[in-house]
Amino acid sequence: MNLLTLVRKPAYLAALLFLFISIGDGVMLPFFALWAQKDAGVPVAWIGMLFGCYAGGELLATPLLGGIADRLGRRPVLLASTLGVGGGFLLLSFCHGVVATAAVLLLIGAFESVLHPTVFTVIGDVVPQDETRHYFAVARVLSSIGRAIGPAIGALLVLRSLSTVFVGSAIALLSAATLVVCLLPETLGTGAGEEDDEEEEGFSALLPALRDRRLGGLLLCFMLLELSGSWVETVLPLSVHAAGTLSPSGVGLLFTFGSILTAVLQIPVTRLTARFNARCLVLASAALSIAALGVLLASPSLVALVVAVTCFSTADVVCGPLMPSAVNELAAPKTRATYMAAVSVANDVKDTIGPASGTLLFAIAASLPWVAGIPLVGLAAWGLAATLAQSASRPTV
Repeated sequence: MNLLTLVRKPAYLAALLFLFISIGDGVMLPFFALWAQKDAGVPVAWIGMLFGCYAGGELLATPLLGGIADRLGRRPVLLASTLGVGGGFLLLSFCHGVVATAAVLLLIGAFESVLHPTVFTVIGDVVPQDETRHYFAVARVLSSIGRAIGPAIGALLVLRSLSTVFVGSAIALLSAATLVVCLLPETLGTGAGEEDDEEEEGFSALLPALRDRRLGGLLLCFMLLELSGSWVETVLPLSVHAAGTLSPSGVGLLFTFGSILTAVLQIPVTRLTARFNARCLVLASAALSIAALGVLLASPSLVALVVAVTCFSTADVVCGPLMPSAVNELAAPKTRATYMAAVSVANDVKDTIGPASGTLLFAIAASLPWVAGIPLVGLAAWGLAATLAQSASRPTV
């Protein structure tokens, strides 16, 4: 094995972590709304608020912990976060009240606030900038495989009880922790140039979007574009259950289909679109998402659901790798985890606002999330495409 292979090995291990993380999320996420409605007795209009506690914990913790991997190292942060999230899922399986569930979800979110950005950071540490899009695509393939395996496992577990899915999620995250302990080396400082002696601390250092306008513009548009996607994850299970189109297990299989499609298409599409500029990719992705929302608006049938999920998955394949690659390009080596944490903040805001707003819209009218999603996707995609183009034309400071 040559030196280049050894240097890149942590990138593949980091991508493999996404497999287990996504299995953990995929096992329980498609069934969370149904569990809250049936087992926890939460009114539909409030399910999103409870769901948002998961992202809310991340949002509260990120200002304190977001850039901690730039100081303590990638490996200890990943170990603590995987153990914390896995333990939190295990606790969730024993929760029966809204207050207790919300508290555990906030705890899980606090540990997860550093999980995804630190895994992305490991890839950025050891991969040349001109190859990051490919490696992020590999990570997304494994993540999609995990999202396919997760709902399938959840569909089996839910036959026993809805709460059992949380045990499956816990096992997946504890497996990720084992991978970190046994195989993942420390990558802090790998490929970094000379660092400044002075280290920034505090809120402004952990949220660089406050002082980097290029990053702030990317994150705002990205968050708005992804908002409707969070509506699909939260509202679609409730919608198909209300229409009687699919059983809870059927919902899991539908999400499994979408994840398999993403896994199969990600690498070929990334290679085919390597020469396309970011503006074209974002607008193409938006067109597919708008088509999917239109299909959901037109019909609740099984055929319509399959077509919509196909369009959503393809849109995710086209646009998905762009964001981490663009943010990694903006960041200096010593602030890479901090910049990735800023992406996590945008995701947390989206995941907090999205479920709450989506279920609220659904409570008003079943079709309202799809109606509102169409103009939202169009405007956000236009803004993201323009911001990506401007960032590419400016030198990194």
